[in-house]
Amino acid sequence: MMKKVYVNSAQCISVQNTLDEGFFENLQPENSQLFLNAIAPNYKDYIPPALIRRMSKTVKMSSVAAQKAMEEAGIEQPDAIIVGTGMGCEEDSEKFLKNVIENDEQFLTPTHFIQSTHNTVAGQIALVKTCHAYNFTYVNTGSSLEMSLLDGKLQIQYDDAENILIGATDEKASRTMELYQLNGTVKKEEDLPVDFLNSKTSGVIWGEGSSFFVISSEKTENSYSELVDVTFINRLEKEEIPTFIEEFLAKNGLKNSEIDVVMLGFSGDTTSDEYYKNALPLFENSAQLYFKHLCGEYNTASGFAFFMANHILKKQEIPLVMKINDVSKEKIGNVLIYNHLGGEDHCLIFLKTI
Repeated sequence: MMKKVYVNSAQCISVQNTLDEGFFENLQPENSQLFLNAIAPNYKDYIPPALIRRMSKTVKMSSVAAQKAMEEAGIEQPDAIIVGTGMGCEEDSEKFLKNVIENDEQFLTPTHFIQSTHNTVAGQIALVKTCHAYNFTYVNTGSSLEMSLLDGKLQIQYDDAENILIGATDEKASRTMELYQLNGTVKKEEDLPVDFLNSKTSGVIWGEGSSFFVISSEKTENSYSELVDVTFINRLEKEEIPTFIEEFLAKNGLKNSEIDVVMLGFSGDTTSDEYYKNALPLFENSAQLYFKHLCGEYNTASGFAFFMANHILKKQEIPLVMKINDVSKEKIGNVLIYNHLGGEDHCLIFLKTI
């Protein structure tokens, strides 16, 4: 019998004020700006000022979210730190490359290069906590969080760890955003505001954020959910989506009708949203939700979805602003998250109440 895996804390810094106690009731759709900024806490409350100066945005966001996640779970030291990020420390990467060009590849200061590596986040958390345990970073565009969850889940099930800190973090940086506008990844100004569910234009609204969780083999009074299963596949045809989802559910002994809440990553990109539209008919009896109108699209946007799913399971209620249909459930037992990034890295996460 495989061990069960519990989510014992869920913290998030995002475009919404998700660190605030009452965030659940105050979620605001963001559909009229091309780029969304995460709401930063007062970093001085969490990080020594001398360190703040040297940290990029994603490292600062992650340090606070990780600290709060460990406090909430009541652990001093995790048995492993696993972080998923699609773009890593984008700002420092840009600064380093700018220096290379401006200084004609000579006399470069190594600081930006050292801090631009994707594993800076996991390393910084370990340094602050003097944690010498397993420390790993997954960089796999849209499935970075899911890979981290799967790694953590397997470690718990095979008795390699009891409490694992899992993170999903991405920042946006100005030059990359300019390139995203040039190649059509981000919408044009004239396509605003965006109707996320019925968009007729291509491109997305880009966001950022940092979500951290502690998963554990032990259930506590404050546990949010049980993490039952995670899967991902890089490429699928649109018509293959129903089979992909149904096979995943069957593997977990479930029928479509047994899913109480399904969360879909509608991004407002007319082409790649077809995948979600093909999934909707499977869940006519489920409460259908969407979430990227609250956090924007980014490589680890599923971190925001995972955070929201855990709070929905714990509170047993659904924010009105996330609803696609009118189905309501007296008891929310099973939650399925389906997300992809631009039609690639199709990921499913299955959580259930405890």
